[in-house]
Amino acid sequence: MSDSVEDLRKRLNEIEKKIREVEARMPAHSVKPPIMHELFELEDERDSILAELKKLKSAE
Repeated sequence: MSDSVEDLRKRLNEIEKKIREVEARMPAHSVKPPIMHELFELEDERDSILAELKKLKSAE
């Protein structure tokens, strides 16, 4: 990725907001697979961004 730290942080904030929105839509019981799939994809993207930020920070 060639994104700047600022760009990554903005994207991270967007992803975390989307994760909260998906979690708010989840029923207490019988969560449907598409909702879980969406949540897992968002969490994977968040983890990827966090790893990239960590790599950039250690390179400084």
